[in-house]
Amino acid sequence: MTMTTVAFIGLGNMGSGMADNLVKNSFNVTAFDLSEAALAKAKEAGCTIADSTEHAVAGADIVITMLPAGKHVYDIYTSQIIDKVGANTLLIDCSTIDVETAKTVSQIAQEKGLKMLDAPVSGGVAAAAGGTLTFMVGGDSDAFERAKGVLSAMGKKIIHAGGHGAGQAAKICNNMLLGATMIATCESFQLAEKLGLDAQVFFDIASNASGQTWSMTSYCPVKGVGPQSPADNDFNGGFASALMLKDLTLAMQGAKGVNAQVPMGELAAKWFEMHCEEGNAAMDFSSIINRLA
Repeated sequence: MTMTTVAFIGLGNMGSGMADNLVKNSFNVTAFDLSEAALAKAKEAGCTIADSTEHAVAGADIVITMLPAGKHVYDIYTSQIIDKVGANTLLIDCSTIDVETAKTVSQIAQEKGLKMLDAPVSGGVAAAAGGTLTFMVGGDSDAFERAKGVLSAMGKKIIHAGGHGAGQAAKICNNMLLGATMIATCESFQLAEKLGLDAQVFFDIASNASGQTWSMTSYCPVKGVGPQSPADNDFNGGFASALMLKDLTLAMQGAKGVNAQVPMGELAAKWFEMHCEEGNAAMDFSSIINRLA
């Protein structure tokens, strides 16, 4: 049986683990990144290394991109991918970007007769390495069905969110909720401490009561409480505060575009902006608890 050839562009902390899992699941992966170190790591994992994006996508059945921002996605698709791939190549962008850019690039691809999906992920670096990501996918149903196999090689849950841009909408709404609830979780632990309540006792109560949140029970911001989390490693690793700020900024941009009222989201964005300006951009986003000390 002929192996499906996947061009993977963008081998950062997330992309490298995703490409590795494609190789492990018997996909023929041709990879490209601007980082020589990332390319060397991908080669060790079994990827074929290309010397350019154009080289990587030539002859690919599927193209997957994992890039920093909307401007990168727009530039690389319009100048190096859409006009370089075959008529039946499926395009999947897994970057987290603004909804409008996702829609615009998909429309350009569609005008060229190509199918494209926006498929941002949730789960972080550990899930990317472990192949347990959640994909929120926007695009046509037939393209989604075609993409299930390759996405399942990198994730455990694949959800069709709707039409073009819906994947990005789902991602930024989810992470706005996550950012706001993490701050509220931190507030609650700090208040409990100041009121003389033991952190473990509060966890045992709130995790089984109406205050239960994912931020508390799966990603507790207090060291030694709940399942292991970045708090147990001085907030190293995990989901960087800079990335949370990026997602909150995208959410605010989206809210402004449709005149949505998001007061808690706005406050969360301001807090993470201050947190990053104070030198905590690389620390896990749960380190926001330190602003309350």
